[in-house]
Amino acid sequence: MRILVYGAGVLGSYLAHELVRGGNEVTMLARGRRADELQQDGNVIRHYFQLRTTIDKVNVIRELKPKDVYDLIFVVMKYPDFDAVLPVLAENQSKYIIIMGNNASPIEMRNYLESNSPVEKKVAFAFQELAGWRENGRVNCLHGPKVKLILGGLGEQLNWRSLIDQALKSTKYTTITYANMDEWLKSHFVMILPLNHIAVSYNGDLRKAAKDKRLLNYVIDAIDEGHNVLVKNGYSITPANQQKFVRKYRKVIYIALKILLATQIGRITLSNKAVSANEMAALYQAFSDLKIRANVATPNWDTLINYTPLQ
Repeated sequence: MRILVYGAGVLGSYLAHELVRGGNEVTMLARGRRADELQQDGNVIRHYFQLRTTIDKVNVIRELKPKDVYDLIFVVMKYPDFDAVLPVLAENQSKYIIIMGNNASPIEMRNYLESNSPVEKKVAFAFQELAGWRENGRVNCLHGPKVKLILGGLGEQLNWRSLIDQALKSTKYTTITYANMDEWLKSHFVMILPLNHIAVSYNGDLRKAAKDKRLLNYVIDAIDEGHNVLVKNGYSITPANQQKFVRKYRKVIYIALKILLATQIGRITLSNKAVSANEMAALYQAFSDLKIRANVATPNWDTLINYTPLQ
C-alpha cells in the first residue's frame, strides 16, 4: 500500500518503521533538519530494550500537495500541532486518514475534515502505547515485543477497516478496537495528566518523588476526580473498568507507582525527554474546560497542580 506518515517524531518514526517492515511503500513528511536526516541516513531507530538499531529507507517529502494521493495517511504529532495541518489535510484528495496521538478534540477534527474537503473523507483515531525521544539524528524507542495500537472511530462503524488491517499486516502491532475513541482519548488524558505532574513537582527528580507519599496519593485521587468530571459531562470511562480499578486497587496502584518511579523505565517515560510540556499544557486546558462544564469539586487535582514538596 502507498502510505504517508505525516510527522517524523518518535511515534511517527516508529510507525513508519513498522509499516515498512509490513511491506508498504512508506513516505514520511518532515521538515528542516529532520527531513535532512531521513534523506541522508534513513529512518534510524534505537530499540532501547531490544539493544538493536534498525535503519529503514523511506521516501521523504517536505509538504503535502492537494493532488498527492495516498491509500492511507497517518497523522502522527503532538496535540497542539494538529490544528496547523488540518487545512492541508482537508485540501488533499486522499480519502482515508488516521489521526494518532493524544487528542482532546477528535470530533471537531473529523467535522472540519469532512466539511472542508473536496472529496469524501473517512477519519479514524488511534494511539500507540510506546515512548521515546530523539537524539543525535536517531529515535530512541521504548517498547515491548508487541506494541498496542488502540484504534477506532467516533461511534460509527469503520467500514474501511480492511484497509487499515492490510497496512498493519506483518507488523508487530497488537490492535485493540473501541467504538468511541473520543471517550477513550479523554479517559486516557485524565490518567496521564496527574502522572506527569510527578516530575514537575520535583523538577525531574523522580527518585525523590517516589518517596513522597502525599504526592502519590494526590495523583491517585486526582485521577479518580478526573473520571468524575468525565462522567458528569456524560462520557463513559473507556475502558469500562478503568475507574473501578483505580478505586478498588488503590494500594496496588500506589505500590506500582513507587516501583515505576524507582526504575529506569519510569524515569525515562515520565521525564522531560519523553513528555512534551506544551502538549500537557494544551490537554490540561481541555480538562479545565471540562471541569468548568461539570461544575464539580476537584480538590486533589487542584492541590496537585500547585503542589510544592515539604522541605
